[in-house]
Amino acid sequence: MKAVVTGASNGIGLAIAQAFTADGIEVIGLDIEPGPDSFESIVVDLADAAAVTAAGELLAGRGIDILVNCAGIFAASPLLELDLAGYRRLLAIDLDAAVLLMKYLGAGMAERGWGRIVNVTSVHAAVSEPGCLAYDVAKAGLEAATRVAAIELAPHGVLVNAVAPGFVTTRMAEVDGVDELELPAMHSVYIEGGRLPLGRGAAPEEVAALVAWLAGSANTYVTGESVRVDGGLTRRL
Repeated sequence: MKAVVTGASNGIGLAIAQAFTADGIEVIGLDIEPGPDSFESIVVDLADAAAVTAAGELLAGRGIDILVNCAGIFAASPLLELDLAGYRRLLAIDLDAAVLLMKYLGAGMAERGWGRIVNVTSVHAAVSEPGCLAYDVAKAGLEAATRVAAIELAPHGVLVNAVAPGFVTTRMAEVDGVDELELPAMHSVYIEGGRLPLGRGAAPEEVAALVAWLAGSANTYVTGESVRVDGGLTRRL
């Protein structure tokens, strides 16, 4: 089998690519920077719709069985101080690129009668914080796109799901080189205060394990779902 993983050069995307490789799946990573030599990498700016379209059209001819849209960025975006250019760039990477790749690679999966698509969203798709407008809009939009794609592709044997992580120990979770959960204000609320029941962030490999199952042949009936991987975060009042 062949899989395309966006954001495969680090963090959750890299863990997913490595999990697939360990299972004997041929991986093609799409990212702004190259990944390790253990799988093929295509360097592409996912904010550039034309570049994403070109990559999608190229990969459509390679018989891709699995697509994982994991690439994403975060930038603070308070409503009253919203920068339109930054807002659009974040949506281009976190939402538009995923939709375009589902279009181009999903078509081949539908034609062959089998495929798996997993979109990595966030708990921010359903719950929000101040200053996160663009990110929350993008992740909520990606979950909506997941549902629509699942319905449209189901008759063709293609299952489409989302995985919504909470805190994960990745480069994106660092603030000035410090994991966000170790910042005094965050640690006080989420760890000491019990706001995060499991009391720690997830390792990327813990998210990757769920993605691998949803993307594999063992999954025969789960589609259109968003599965939260958040240590109980969104189950607390």
